[in-house]
Amino acid sequence: MFRRILVANRGEIACRVIQTARRLGVETVAVYSEADARAMHVRMADAAYCIGSAASSDSYLRGERVLQVAADSGAEAIHPGYGFLSENADFADAVAAAGLSFIGPPGSSMRAMGSKDAAKRLMEAMGSK
Repeated sequence: MFRRILVANRGEIACRVIQTARRLGVETVAVYSEADARAMHVRMADAAYCIGSAASSDSYLRGERVLQVAADSGAEAIHPGYGFLSENADFADAVAAAGLSFIGPPGSSMRAMGSKDAAKRLMEAMGSK
């Protein structure tokens, strides 16, 4: 079990992850854009860090900023929620390269399942026809 996780999302999904983590005794770190400074997920988390301006391309989609906050906050894992970085295989790989756990599928699985042909070959190799 992790001691502290970073929730790399906002809104309802972030709130649900934070609530579940709290029930499990896991501390949470929220990230937020300038526009979301007073959002519920920011208030619910044990710690919160601003990662950029209102545009998601300058905040929630900036994987390097999320990784820096994870390092600065002592998070052991990153939960991407859905959308944003949750289906970014390169981000999942970067999380692992940073010595953190990605709470989701590894980048290799995302890549394999993102391609119909690769997914079919993988399933055939696993014995599924």
